[in-house]
Amino acid sequence: MKKQLFLSAAFTLLAGFTVYAQDDLPSNAVPGKCYAKCFMADQFETRTEQLKVKEEAKRLENIPAVYETTTEQIIGKEASKRFEPIPAVYETVTEQMLSKEASTRLETTPAVYETVSETVNLNEGKTRTIVTPAVYETKTEQVKISDATTKWVKGKKDPNCLSANPDDCQVTCLVEVPAQYQTVTKQEVASAASTREVPLEPDYKTITRQIVKIPASTREISIPAEYKTVTRQVLRSPASTREISIPAEYKTITKKAVKIPESTREISIPAEYKTVTKTVLVKKGGYADWREVVCTSKMTTEKIIAIQRALKSAGYDPGPIDDVIGPRTRQALESYQKDKGLPIGNINRETMQSLGIDY
Repeated sequence: MKKQLFLSAAFTLLAGFTVYAQDDLPSNAVPGKCYAKCFMADQFETRTEQLKVKEEAKRLENIPAVYETTTEQIIGKEASKRFEPIPAVYETVTEQMLSKEASTRLETTPAVYETVSETVNLNEGKTRTIVTPAVYETKTEQVKISDATTKWVKGKKDPNCLSANPDDCQVTCLVEVPAQYQTVTKQEVASAASTREVPLEPDYKTITRQIVKIPASTREISIPAEYKTVTRQVLRSPASTREISIPAEYKTITKKAVKIPESTREISIPAEYKTVTKTVLVKKGGYADWREVVCTSKMTTEKIIAIQRALKSAGYDPGPIDDVIGPRTRQALESYQKDKGLPIGNINRETMQSLGIDY
């Protein structure tokens, strides 16, 4: 059952392959083998050095001033004037106002109709076309539509990819494409189609319809103007203001005066250092050149079990030995590749050789 699921997944992957651009393909590729761009981890080294964290400096120390207390009278608020408003006085008046102008409207008297009947030939002057169909004979032949060739194809998702993002490790294979033929069946006319016109048989029908006896008419009707009673406020005396004088206000304040002014003195501060240990990138990782990987069609049950056993022997826990590359097997394989400095992200030739498995 597991092998059937694996073959089904491989068939689905091949069905989703697309052709690669010719400017980004493995060089010296061999038909029947698969290739992928694999991820190489960054390489770091640890370095220790002394860093000056604070320059030698000088600081000024303030010697505060000495104060004495004095008392004096000051104006808290200047004399001023303010203006007090006197509101306007209004009275209520009532008057008639036009709310709608006088107008006219047109009243329509509808038309009066009567019913009449008459007999007519519905097929008068009509014909029908009799078609004699064409006679054909069938011929069949084989046509070559494409020559045999090879092409690069890639999959939407490699089931053996160790990365969480399936686009991180694209797998491509050089596939042989056989020539293709198509059977073409065509018909040739033995005798052409023809037509002839034949008059239709008479078809009489009695039709009842409405005709105008008295046409519609209109008359003009006068509509009188409309008024409404409005109550509103009218200004009787306008608003005004009056001026009010406000006397000045005084208050007693106590304040401090400088008896001895403040001063400063200079103090030297030595430089400060600390020991720093840091990790430095010595070689940038990323996606390397194309590497040969195990094709999906060649990833057998025996090969998967061999990978799981080799990882377990090397001290990496792949989970159950069950010929399924599940999350634990993927994690163990990725850890092994990072520790050994191997290409990361898929089952490549270098990893298989490092595990001691026949590629």
